[in-house]
Amino acid sequence: MSNKKVIKNGIALPTLVFVVFLTLKLAEVDVVAKWSWWWVCSPLWLPLAMGLVILIIGFIGVVIYQVFKK
Repeated sequence: MSNKKVIKNGIALPTLVFVVFLTLKLAEVDVVAKWSWWWVCSPLWLPLAMGLVILIIGFIGVVIYQVFKK
């Protein structure tokens, strides 16, 4: 058994994309200046929303399987 510690330093991709979008929005650069704040913040909430949708679809699939199994 190994006692090695893994240390990860860095920034996650969604956070980096959010910072880029935020900077472009605040600097009023081209198309991004016209975006809604929902889209500027989407790199933060979109992965969570997609995960939730996948869980709901999986739950519905299990329920349908159990109904037709009987």
